[in-house]
Amino acid sequence: MSTRPPVLVDLKFNPEGIARILKTAFADRGSINIADPAAKGRDLSGIDYALLWKPDADQFERAPNLKIIFSGGAGVDSFLNLPGLPDVPIVRFVDRSLTTRMSEWVVMQCLMHLRGQHRHDQHQRERRWGKLIAPEAAEVTVGIMGLGVLGQDAASKLRVMGFNVIGWSRTAKEMEGIETFDASELDSFLAKTDVLVGLLPLTPETTGFYNAQLFARLRQGGALGKPVFINAGRGKSQVEADIVSAVESGLLGGASLDVFEVEPLPADAPLWGLENVFLTPHDAAVSEENALFRHVENQIARFERGEALQFVIDSELGY
Repeated sequence: MSTRPPVLVDLKFNPEGIARILKTAFADRGSINIADPAAKGRDLSGIDYALLWKPDADQFERAPNLKIIFSGGAGVDSFLNLPGLPDVPIVRFVDRSLTTRMSEWVVMQCLMHLRGQHRHDQHQRERRWGKLIAPEAAEVTVGIMGLGVLGQDAASKLRVMGFNVIGWSRTAKEMEGIETFDASELDSFLAKTDVLVGLLPLTPETTGFYNAQLFARLRQGGALGKPVFINAGRGKSQVEADIVSAVESGLLGGASLDVFEVEPLPADAPLWGLENVFLTPHDAAVSEENALFRHVENQIARFERGEALQFVIDSELGY
């Protein structure tokens, strides 16, 4: 039997899949799955590593001696504010599949707004042969907010589709063939943007960031007529009442949302009934569990060989 402490796992998604994969994951040390009733009350003080997504509120009190925390997703905001968070490296999940899935969703949403898909849907329901004239992608500027791994991949793939792509990040970044802006250049970035894509992490600075004041600074009168807002970053970065008002007033021509202030989105939320608003249930880029566990196993192996961890967040910035 291994003398290495097991890995603590508290992932609040797909419990059946997690339980199945844990039968073979971490073969050299085993695991403790918080979802397993047998883990209730178990002593966690000797645990070195934890894999978490929306963990129990007392998790860090129960496991105070962690050496590394691994996030079950690309973001880490689901546990940064929990009491007792230790001062240890926090590693986010970066995987080719997750990145590809996110880019697929972003490109799909941009194309649906480009080609007026909501109107085609309406015509289909009305059994009406209604042809539309749409601009080419090259006539539309997509502005991506957040130029991390996900944002850069989405930008590259949107360029392949022919869109003019620009990017914004808090600190200056360079991407070949893409005009980029930093925090001091936000107004210039927004004034050029027809389709705003939000891929920002959730921090105190980005909470409520996508609001009426920001939407009013987007370009009006571009190839789409009205600007469009697309968000697959974090739900609490957007003010949903402002999105509803902006769409109803015509300040925004439409929106695509995969994340929401409250999830699941309440059945009486006004967003459900808006035309030209596409909603998906936070599944744009779902973490693939097998890839997630391989990622954690690889990072633990690197750490124990004395090599540098990858994808460690800056705890002060929150990403």
